[in-house]
Amino acid sequence: MNGTDTKRGPLAGRRVIELAGIGPGPYCGQLLADLGAEVIAISRPGAGAERVDARGKKSVVLDLKQAESKDAILRLVERSDVLIEGYRPGVAERLGLGPEDCHARNPKLVYGRMTGWGQTGPLAHTAGHDINYISITGALHAIGPENAPPPPPLNLIGDFGAGSLFLAMGVLAGVISADKTGQGDVVDAAIVDGTHSLMGIFHSLDHEGIWSPKRASNVLDGAAPYYRCYETADGKFMAVGAIEPQFFVELLSGLQIPPETFGDRDDPVQWPRQNKLLEETFRQRNRDEWSGIFFGTDACVSPVLDYREAQQHPHNIARHALTQRNGLTHPHASPRFANNPLSEAPTTAPPGSDTKDVLKWLRDLN
Repeated sequence: MNGTDTKRGPLAGRRVIELAGIGPGPYCGQLLADLGAEVIAISRPGAGAERVDARGKKSVVLDLKQAESKDAILRLVERSDVLIEGYRPGVAERLGLGPEDCHARNPKLVYGRMTGWGQTGPLAHTAGHDINYISITGALHAIGPENAPPPPPLNLIGDFGAGSLFLAMGVLAGVISADKTGQGDVVDAAIVDGTHSLMGIFHSLDHEGIWSPKRASNVLDGAAPYYRCYETADGKFMAVGAIEPQFFVELLSGLQIPPETFGDRDDPVQWPRQNKLLEETFRQRNRDEWSGIFFGTDACVSPVLDYREAQQHPHNIARHALTQRNGLTHPHASPRFANNPLSEAPTTAPPGSDTKDVLKWLRDLN
C-alpha cells in the first residue's frame, strides 16, 4: 500500500491500525493521519456517515467476530507501528486482538488503549461519558457560576483534551522508544488521568494560596472583571482577557473608562461594582462595533463567535484555519511544521471503501 500513498508530514511512512469506536479514539487517529501516518480504520458493519475524524484514513469494514477478520487484522499488525482501540477493558482480549495477541506477531508494536476510567480501578469496567470522567477530577466543579449547577463544557476537556491528545502523545512516545529499543509498549490512556494532569496548574495555584475551590471566585473562572465575557447591545458577547496591567490599560482606553473611575482592579471587594460597570459599558455597542474598536490592539478583547461565524473571521481566513470539502467544514491540521508541510485538502473515504484493496494487499504478500 505504501507504494500508492502520497501522504506527507512528519509521520509519513508510519502505519496505524485504528479499531474504530467513538469520540476520542477516532479523533486520535485523525490527528495521526493529519500528521502523515497511514491510518487504517477498521469499522464493524453498519459504520456511520462521513465525519471530520475519518479524514485521511483508509476505511475497512470487517466483522471482528469472524476468524478471517481477526487473522487479517493480526497480519496488518505485523506490518504496523501502532494500534489504537477504545473498548472497555478485556473486550480486545476476548476478540483475540489484545496486547499479548498483537505483540506475539509484532513485538515492536505500540498498543494504545483509550478509555474513560483506565484499565484498572473500581470503575474500570463501568460505563461513563466525558461529564462523568471530569466530574471526579475537580475540573467540572470549577466551571460555571457560583449558584448554579456546573454546565457541561462540551466534551473538549475530557474526550478530546484529556483523551485523544494524551493517547496521541503516548503512542508517539512509544514509537520513539520502540525505534531505539526494538520493544513496543502498551499505552493506558485514561481520560480521568489526562484530566488530572490538566488540573495540575490549579493544584499549584491552590498550594500558593491564590485559588479557591469556590466556583466563580478566582481570576480565571469569571469572577475577575478583566477575565470574563460581556453581553453587547445586540445580545452577543465579547471575551475579555486583560490580565496583565499593560493590557488592562488598553482595555480601559478602548472602553473610554478613566482608571480612577474603575478603581483598584486587584481588590476582589470591588469586583462586583467593576463587573457591573463593564457590563453597562459593553451593552452600549453591538459586538461588531466593539470588535472593530479592539481589533489589532493588545487589550486582549475579542468577539465570541459561533462555529459558523468563525469561518469568516479575518485571522482564521488568513491562516486557512477552516476549509470546506463536500459541504463539510474541516479544521486545518495542527500543529504546523516548517519542513514537513501538511495536507490542506483533507479527504474522507466512504465506510468500507478500502476493504477490498487492503485485503488484496494482504493476500498478495503471501
